Parts: sequence; C-alpha cells; structure tokens
Amino acid sequence: MARRIQPHSRTEPAVLDWHERITLDPAVLVGKPCIKGTRLSVEFIVELLANEWTYEEILEDWDYITRDDILACLAYASDVLKMEFVHPPEP
Repeated sequence: MARRIQPHSRTEPAVLDWHERITLDPAVLVGKPCIKGTRLSVEFIVELLANEWTYEEILEDWDYITRDDILACLAYASDVLKMEFVHPPEP
C-alpha cells in the first residue's frame, strides 16, 4: 500500500529551513535566488531535477554544494509556490 503524504498548509513552512542556504543578492544573477556562496540558482537546480538528474549527478558535477543545498532549493520553491494563486481563464 502506498504511503500518503499530507501536503503542508499554506501557512506551514517547508520541512527544511532554506533561509540559511538560499540568498537573493542583486549583484549575483540579477537577484535570482541562489545557493549561498555560489552562482547556482534555485531555478537551475529545480530544472535539473525536472530533467531527471539525480542528486548524485548534480553533486558530482558541482562538488562544492551539498544534498542539503539541493533540498533547500526544493524547500524554497515549495514556499514560493504556496504563495502563488492561479486563476483559471473565464470560458
């Protein structure tokens, strides 16, 4: 039997606190959220995962980041998406 995971509420923060690992600096990638101390954007890491890269493949190519950095990218994306509301177009 598959285990069901309850999603977090819109007010509940993601499991991993990304605030210590993700920075927004206007001088780095025009202020895109990045892994602290790098020029690797959250968007880039999420895109790699969406394109079926494994954590291990990412960590092999960018050996200066950690698994927790990748998880922080996902936690950041999760928190941002919780604030987004999409209104379907009128028929």
